[in-house]
Amino acid sequence: MNFDPGNRSHDCSGVALRNSRKKETRKSAGKETAGRMRRSARVVPRRVAKAKPESPESSPTANSDSDFEDTPEQSPPPSKKRPRVLSIATKDASPAPEANSTKRRRVKTTSNHSLLHKRLFDVTPAQPASTQDVCSLPDRQHAVTYHRPLLLDSRKGRKSLLSWFDGVSTARSMPWRKAWIDPFSEHLDEVTLREKLERRAYEVWISEIMLQQTRVAVVIDYWNKWMAKWPTIHDLAAADADDVLAAWRGLGYYSRATRIHEAAKLVTKDKDLLGLLPSSAEELQAKVPGIGRYTGGAISAIVFGQPAPMVDGNVLRVLSRQLGLLGDVKSDKAVIDLLWAAADALVKIVAKDAPANMSGGEDWQVLPSDRPGRWGQALMELGSTVCQPKPSCEKCPITASCRAYTEGFSLATKTSRDVEQKIVDIEDACSMCATPDPISTQDGENSLASNKKGKGKSTGTVAPEHKPGQKKQSSLQAFAFTKTKTKDQSPANPPDEETKKPSAAISEAVANYAKQFPLKTEKKAVREEETLVCAVRRRDGQYLIQRRPDKGLLAGMWEFPSCIIDPAEIRTPKSRKDKAQNFVEDLAETAFPKSAPQVRHVGELGTIPWLFSHIKLEMHVHLFELGDGAPVPDENPDADPARMRWTARVDEESMGTGMRKCVALVQDVVDPS
Repeated sequence: MNFDPGNRSHDCSGVALRNSRKKETRKSAGKETAGRMRRSARVVPRRVAKAKPESPESSPTANSDSDFEDTPEQSPPPSKKRPRVLSIATKDASPAPEANSTKRRRVKTTSNHSLLHKRLFDVTPAQPASTQDVCSLPDRQHAVTYHRPLLLDSRKGRKSLLSWFDGVSTARSMPWRKAWIDPFSEHLDEVTLREKLERRAYEVWISEIMLQQTRVAVVIDYWNKWMAKWPTIHDLAAADADDVLAAWRGLGYYSRATRIHEAAKLVTKDKDLLGLLPSSAEELQAKVPGIGRYTGGAISAIVFGQPAPMVDGNVLRVLSRQLGLLGDVKSDKAVIDLLWAAADALVKIVAKDAPANMSGGEDWQVLPSDRPGRWGQALMELGSTVCQPKPSCEKCPITASCRAYTEGFSLATKTSRDVEQKIVDIEDACSMCATPDPISTQDGENSLASNKKGKGKSTGTVAPEHKPGQKKQSSLQAFAFTKTKTKDQSPANPPDEETKKPSAAISEAVANYAKQFPLKTEKKAVREEETLVCAVRRRDGQYLIQRRPDKGLLAGMWEFPSCIIDPAEIRTPKSRKDKAQNFVEDLAETAFPKSAPQVRHVGELGTIPWLFSHIKLEMHVHLFELGDGAPVPDENPDADPARMRWTARVDEESMGTGMRKCVALVQDVVDPS
């Protein structure tokens, strides 16, 4: 029930009537909540009598975005069909534990963030823009309400993004992008539906894990080979751990492969899951190791049609520009949480846009559909191909709702000077956005104008001077734009028919402005390390290998025994030889205490440089040979074959790419042919 805050009756009968309505509302809400909780605990799909569709296009997968317009529409009558619930049975959700009263400061901060999110993202009828929704340029003074996504109030904008994605979704030929499995389809019985969802969830899960920190073009081949080798989650659960690592070779971050394998075994053995991943993002995070907030949301939305947000680095960038939020999306928790909350509000309203979710009143239920998955993938695709670090704004379907684009356009066309500068109340002012450097706008324009080189082209930016020791931040005020001969253009006053679109100079200026979002931070210096890689070879041609720790860099991979050189040590060829000799001798005594063999240093074969995301590594490769008395693994009970063993086919072991280069160097020396 909606209450009009402007209608404040003071008579006792009015108060009594409102109190009576409140009680009825609470009872109704309680019954509805209980009914939903009972429905959510069902284990397998349940076929329910379905209303006869009016037309072949009435199924959720056939719904077209062209069905929706910004004009008010009459809600269809209540649907008689209920969704077949395909969710994993779980224990009744326990209430969240109360916050520790001693941590008052943390609770207060969380509460403040929740109130802010509610204030910004509650889905209510669109209100006329107030003075607080204006960003005063170029110093960017604005209220926090400025960061409410304009897409929340624009069905046309949401429709534009979905339509754009439908047109480009197959352009990059991603094999894991497939049609949504409609649980309402009359052509699928319960067993077939479960089998299809089980396999589809597995495919999306593997693709999302592979795509973390890896380019799409690289993942496609790996994903195809993986699915050919282990087409179902049950096949993966039964696989050998070394085979899984070998299939992952080259993708990096090998702990991902280990976690996937362990999770597959857990999901297939679970008496409730039985191989089918949970449908909700919360359950996925709670029950499946290695699945976090993003992956859980992706599986829930793409496979099961649930309105769950899926936010990766590309989406953070897109939303930062849409909201005009100049913050650190990598380490500022308040900024990250705000963007996640925005994504959550957007995917929920997109799910509600479907006519099937309307039942003629306020008592409606969001049904699973392909819309949440399409929406999440559309945001990611937009960030990956259009809204890149240097955006191509002229190709973007949602510039009308983009705060960063509007700001840049206003500055580029000088229309910002026509906007009355508003003073923002300090209590309402945004505290999350970075403060632009205090540079005079006029000075910035003059400095740029002095570098102008004809034809009205913008020469770029003017970097402000920074005091020694002062943290360097990107300057927004430094972005002043040269005048053009075109007419005044703004999102509200688009280019005339003659120009059709902004000039190249304006487009370039807007892109240069928009690329400042999100806030650029200084990259951490890459750590430099040197390590000794010791290839220990027996006379029969076998090599000693050891397994890396189960956690950390190259987790669980095999390698030649290695040790890191302390940065404080003297690093010369002789010092490296002595350290490697001592390391291998100690290793032999530890691994084979009953018959420590003689160790002969053949030489340092060379240095292999290798770069990880956070480490620049130099691997100095040394070759050692053992005497005839070197023990065979089966004859040495003190050796742990799970952590250290001999192998004749070292090139076939699961090793990182850098270590494989070391192996190739050794083999070239030992067997030049």
